[in-house]
Amino acid sequence: MGLTRQYLRYAAGPVFGVIASPKANVAFVTLRGGERARYAAVGACEQVFVWDLRTAEKVLVLEGKKHAVTCLRPSPDGVHLAVGYEDGSIRVFSLRSGDSHVSFNGHKSAVSVIRYDDLGARLVSGSRDTDVIVWDVINECGLYRLRGHKDDVTQALFLNKKNLLVTSSKDSFVKWWDLDTQHCFKTMVGHRSEVWGMVLLNQENRLLTGSADSELRAWDISYLEEVGKPLSAYGITSHHTVCTLFYTVLRILGCKKVGSVLREGRDRVVSLTTDPRSNIIVCHGLDATLEIFSVIPEEEVQKKMEQRLNKARKKARCTRRGVAQKPSSVKPGVSLDCLLSPQGEMKMVLLLQNNTVETYTLKTKEDNPVPNKTSHLTLGGHRTDVRTLAFSSDNIALLSASAETAKVWNRATLQVVRTMECEYALCSLFVPGDRQIIIGTKSGKLQIFDLASGSLLETIDAHQGATWAVCLSPDQRGIVTGGADKTVKFWDFELIKDKKLGPNKRLTAKHTRTLQLDEDVLCVRYSPDQRLLAVSLLDCTVKIFYTDTLKFFLSLYGHKFPVLCLDISHDSTLIATGSADRNVKVWGLDFGDCHRSMFAHDDSVMFLQFVPKTHLFFTAGKDRKIKQWDADKFEHIQTLEGHHGEVWCVAVSPNGDYVASSAHDKSLRLWQRSREPIILDEEKEMEREAEFEETLANGDEPVVPGEARGEAELAGRKTVETVKAAERIMEALELYREESRKLQEHKAACEEAGKEVLQLRGVCVCVCVCVCVCVCVLSELEVSLLVLPFSYVPDLLTLFSTHLQQGLEVELVCRCLFYLLRIHFGRITSNQMLLSVIDDLRTHTITKVREIRDLLGFNSAGLQFLQRETESRENMMFFTAAADTFKEKKKKKKRKRERAVLTVT
Repeated sequence: MGLTRQYLRYAAGPVFGVIASPKANVAFVTLRGGERARYAAVGACEQVFVWDLRTAEKVLVLEGKKHAVTCLRPSPDGVHLAVGYEDGSIRVFSLRSGDSHVSFNGHKSAVSVIRYDDLGARLVSGSRDTDVIVWDVINECGLYRLRGHKDDVTQALFLNKKNLLVTSSKDSFVKWWDLDTQHCFKTMVGHRSEVWGMVLLNQENRLLTGSADSELRAWDISYLEEVGKPLSAYGITSHHTVCTLFYTVLRILGCKKVGSVLREGRDRVVSLTTDPRSNIIVCHGLDATLEIFSVIPEEEVQKKMEQRLNKARKKARCTRRGVAQKPSSVKPGVSLDCLLSPQGEMKMVLLLQNNTVETYTLKTKEDNPVPNKTSHLTLGGHRTDVRTLAFSSDNIALLSASAETAKVWNRATLQVVRTMECEYALCSLFVPGDRQIIIGTKSGKLQIFDLASGSLLETIDAHQGATWAVCLSPDQRGIVTGGADKTVKFWDFELIKDKKLGPNKRLTAKHTRTLQLDEDVLCVRYSPDQRLLAVSLLDCTVKIFYTDTLKFFLSLYGHKFPVLCLDISHDSTLIATGSADRNVKVWGLDFGDCHRSMFAHDDSVMFLQFVPKTHLFFTAGKDRKIKQWDADKFEHIQTLEGHHGEVWCVAVSPNGDYVASSAHDKSLRLWQRSREPIILDEEKEMEREAEFEETLANGDEPVVPGEARGEAELAGRKTVETVKAAERIMEALELYREESRKLQEHKAACEEAGKEVLQLRGVCVCVCVCVCVCVCVLSELEVSLLVLPFSYVPDLLTLFSTHLQQGLEVELVCRCLFYLLRIHFGRITSNQMLLSVIDDLRTHTITKVREIRDLLGFNSAGLQFLQRETESRENMMFFTAAADTFKEKKKKKKRKRERAVLTVT
């Protein structure tokens, strides 16, 4: 039997080059007790970066898993940050430690909105799956799922006066929900298109909504007094009467349109937000106009109305009611957040679409406020997608080039060494010696840069069309380029004198030969022995020429679409081609025969390169994946996943230890070869298991018997983790049954010492089962119990009774017990064998909960006593600073607000 070839795994390394992803919003956060306007949290692919806006440094990184961040929301106390992901999960991070101990899984698609209530105890999330879920942050569980919208949920707001929730969606509806009864009691249909944002004003007495047009609609909220009256007050005696008067009894509020504000922009609203006190409204659309409004008190509104009416009577013309707006000169992006200081200075942070974060300040008390840019985070990334990558010969430097700049990174520290402005780059390489770089541009030019000074040495007009490929000759004396003008040109390196450099010489490229072809050239490669030249053309073929005479040698045809990338092995025996038809073909260079055609990616293959001195090669595609292949055995070795956009290019280091990649998500990723071997059979088995788990998690959702599908449902969702948790509980219960059976069989025959050993073993199994329940993630506990078959429920209830009697994990056991009684109420009550167990559970539950309540009351009274004793002895009060701050805030709220330059009514 032959030896099995050993492959080494490439492990995921750091992510760099991305400042902020446009998929998620930006938010001011408080870090280490510092000023809130100093730090901003942004999503960066699957991670969350917290930037210091003053020093432009990354001070905290919140690590995610494999899905991109789509939504951020800091808690009211500023200690935690809720992060929504593309797979529908939500994780709550601590901004002090950077760890996440709370996670929620309820949505099936990306989370679009997250909002805390005023106390920070509840969290509401909306998703693209049209569902709205309310979560209990303290108990780490889902309260209920609200269904009713027919499109993506765009905004959700708590109304703390009446425990209400208002949500907006792309289905053009705004829905009002009563959280006490979990039902929708009102639907607003006054919008003609999608509702993209909304805010609450005037102490939750006014709602401002933004739609797909240029109109901001204002709605007055009037709270009715019919809520809270007993049903007998309405003479309700039958079920039919309840149905008839249901809407009348539960009318909680009225919402009436009172006016609108016409925005400067004509496109849809992208972001509509307010400062924490709702004094300032900031709105922007798809154009480069940011509009800022100031909310004024009712007294000033009346004065302004009287003044405007008087002017209208005198001038005999109409004016708009109580509205003054003024667009600023700020160029907004996809998201923003703002804060208003007591001195009237507004601070804004903007997340732009070009991988940039900017901050502005605006003094609202001035007559003509002008925004002032205070910071600009741009150094750590490109403004556009990186289209070409290249490693230096010593594996230390990495070159990345985009449509506007070329950057040289230190691979070890991932810091930018040089930034050079260039044209739209399509290909690049390091000149031998690693002192200069050459970039081929979309305009058909070759740009030569000096790395020591970061200056442009020369621009050469190489092609009439785009320069798609550039390749260094194996003898390192020149390069070859291919362009859209149907030519392949050969260049030699030369040193010439330059008047600007004095006696020093600089590098240039001299054109020596031209190969004219019939189609546009897409890719060019030398064979390592410099005997052959491979050229891919727009006619879906690859032509092989002799390098010395440029005579035609071979034509490789078989791809259905143009070949976008190709490479030749180190021994000049194999050539691999990747095409837009999603296939990779391996050819022999001796006769041009196709050794194997492999379906490589689910979209176009954008890049292909051999690992130096091997027959292994990497491919990258628009399906966001990077794959490694064996060109001898034609086997797929491994898949590198991590990018959240189309992968444009990949670079393999000269020693083969590092792989760098860039994608449409603006990120650069580094993969490092480890010492861990890859066993292909195990890899295939793991892929099959992952596919099975995905189909298992995406199967039918568990249903509670007797509960019909309505507006309110269970918040949790069946996932792979919940299924595995249920399997662990089932295995522990099976072990408990086995030990119980052994105990019954040997109980009569065992001696007294043997009985003690067996009883101890039974206690250990009981603890094992409860530990399995405790190990479950609290937010997924209900779904795990719902997946559990009913045949295991009687044993679990018996164990809960024993556990409660011992007084261990009373709160968790009660939570599981009540949930099981709810979902299996009919079958449990109809089982005569469980009557004694239920009676014991009732007794133990009441007793233990009462003991815990008495203990908490005793501890609270003791702490209050110690506080009074300490205050009387020390002649001081606890929390004096906090109390003074609270009183000062109440005084500021009572003061009359200063008149601002921008107003809204």
